[in-house]
Amino acid sequence: MTDVQRDVMNYDVLIVGAGPAGLAAAIKLKQLANAAGQELSVCVLEKAAEVGAHILSGAVIDPIALDELIPDWREKGAPVHTSVNEDEFLLLGQTKSWSIPHWLMPPLMSNQGNYIVSLGDVSRWLGEQADALGVEIYAGFSAQAMLYDEQQQVVGVITGDMGRDAHGAETAQFTQGIEIRAQYTLVAEGTRGSLTRELESKYALRQQSSPQKYGLGLKELWRVPAAQHRAGLVQHSIGWPLSADTGGGSFIYHYGEQLVSIGFVVHLDYANPHLSPFEEFQRFKTHPTIKALLKDGERLSYGARAISEGGVQAWPEFIFPGGALIGCSAGMVNVPRIKGSHNAMKSGMLAAEAVFNAVTQADKQDSRLLEAYPQALKNSWVWNDLDAVRNVKPLLSRFGSWGGTLLGGIEMWLHALHVRLPWTLKHQKADHECTKPASEMPLIHYAKHDGVYSFDRLSSIGLSNLAHDANQPCHLTLLDKNVPISVNLARYDAPEQRYCPAGVYEIVKTKDASYLHINAQNCIHCKTCDIKDPTQNIVWVPPEGGSGPTYMGM
Repeated sequence: MTDVQRDVMNYDVLIVGAGPAGLAAAIKLKQLANAAGQELSVCVLEKAAEVGAHILSGAVIDPIALDELIPDWREKGAPVHTSVNEDEFLLLGQTKSWSIPHWLMPPLMSNQGNYIVSLGDVSRWLGEQADALGVEIYAGFSAQAMLYDEQQQVVGVITGDMGRDAHGAETAQFTQGIEIRAQYTLVAEGTRGSLTRELESKYALRQQSSPQKYGLGLKELWRVPAAQHRAGLVQHSIGWPLSADTGGGSFIYHYGEQLVSIGFVVHLDYANPHLSPFEEFQRFKTHPTIKALLKDGERLSYGARAISEGGVQAWPEFIFPGGALIGCSAGMVNVPRIKGSHNAMKSGMLAAEAVFNAVTQADKQDSRLLEAYPQALKNSWVWNDLDAVRNVKPLLSRFGSWGGTLLGGIEMWLHALHVRLPWTLKHQKADHECTKPASEMPLIHYAKHDGVYSFDRLSSIGLSNLAHDANQPCHLTLLDKNVPISVNLARYDAPEQRYCPAGVYEIVKTKDASYLHINAQNCIHCKTCDIKDPTQNIVWVPPEGGSGPTYMGM
């Protein structure tokens, strides 16, 4: 790709991804430059059609990073209005639910002082703040590959071509991708990004870390009758419909004008290839407790995305020659708290400080100048937040939902009493390695959708405002086109048909043979296929810029 003559744009700093981490970094860079009276050119690339369109999260946010970055965010009209006033934690059986007394919960599980928001709306607002400071934000442009110099140092990215047909040929609308060059590049593309994967491989950034662990978060936005709405209520649950050996649980957040964010997270280290996270979510909504909440309500939106759950032991090396990983490209989610945007933003802010100091030095390309970033991260409250829960995810993987929750809760209580256990448990397997052969696992029967509380995948993605040109090259690539049938179907009963929350993968059987059909236009960019495919044969790469969902209020 670098041998092609392309147009070139030059900046001091390039940031890939306009999520909370990337925008926090951009804002901080401009704040530092303005305070020092210096000119600093900052560019942010966003693959979605607009800032915030691909952002999906619960979300309950801890405002600690926002307070530091923009102390007067309330006066500036940030879309952060509903403060949490009530916490509930439920244990679900098939027809009953039990509430755990709040005083039994570890203090760090409390949401006092937090806010229920649409993280997409918050990202849009952060984009406005960055734009007002002079950050150049280009939405609708995907970063296709890293750009390297002769010394194999990152010097920017190459954006994807636009206007190629499904076979890769140029159409009348063809526009060649460009080179965007910068002294430093911050990668903030979120969970399981394609550039992150490229950098981790090229620079062996994961050589010293445990395998990254993931969950799949599915979410719907509902408007419910006023009598069922309790603004400021945060509810979480574990138990039914998941079996004890499958990690996960639900979230329900009441906010806004009779709005309820309802979602379900399934940890992707589950063993049974017959399991469908989407169907588990739909089944969850048929529980009597949940039906009572949603009765006579209206489903407004649907989406899903993967979540980095590995914690500090799965952190890669953060810096590479010419740049750094920030936000969920590195993994900043606190699993038991079910939040990470505050950590992601702080990582962007700390990286911005290191980059700003680097570009003001005489030798601006000395990568050692960025070493201040990972050190600052480990000295910050981000480390304290994640270190306190570092063993919870490994305990869940080893002892299942009930045993892991109990042991993790004990450790969190000990931390609250200032007792830090002297060990850090490693993650034993990558999620795709946890899948067992279909013949060894029980079948799971999922009931027919009722169209009131439970729905099918196609009607669901209709609420995701998808936009893919059907004639563009397929962005879901196969390393070996024979593996889906010879291995996945034969050994695992083609689990891609079930773990994908958007109905992208379909086994088509004819009289003579079977083959995998990929409905790429259904893709909502959750990256689950890239994570959970048993042989790692499916590789997600960015589609044409502007493609994918346009989430509203998510």
